[in-house]
Amino acid sequence: MSTRPDPGSEPRDHTPASVSTHILDTSVGRPAPDVAVSLAARGGSGAAWATLGGSRTDADGRCTHLPALPPGTTHVRLDFTTGPYLTSRTQAEERQDAPALRDSGAFFPEVTVTFAVTPGEHFHVPLLLNPFGYSVYRGS
Repeated sequence: MSTRPDPGSEPRDHTPASVSTHILDTSVGRPAPDVAVSLAARGGSGAAWATLGGSRTDADGRCTHLPALPPGTTHVRLDFTTGPYLTSRTQAEERQDAPALRDSGAFFPEVTVTFAVTPGEHFHVPLLLNPFGYSVYRGS
């Protein structure tokens, strides 16, 4: 007789996943404050996205008030509205007689990051931003 439980009888974690994020402006080595972040979720690759709400990054670049994910969430989408931040930063540099940037506008006015989640786990997904590029990763 096998002492292993039937795979269908193993307990499942029904605690929803959780998500957090922050933004670091890698061109200046500082957090990116006051950037709007919207959170959407869906329960399967073919399901419709449901916008859950959003928040703004604080002075430390952290977005601490994202809404909770509903049970059954399998995919999450973070929409970062980066244009106003990048534009205001560029204007501040121009006022300080900084070297002219190659472009006066925001090359990436929005950044959308979509990723899969597992129930019961926390997903911290930072955005590393600069005027002409960005990167994301799963942090801790």
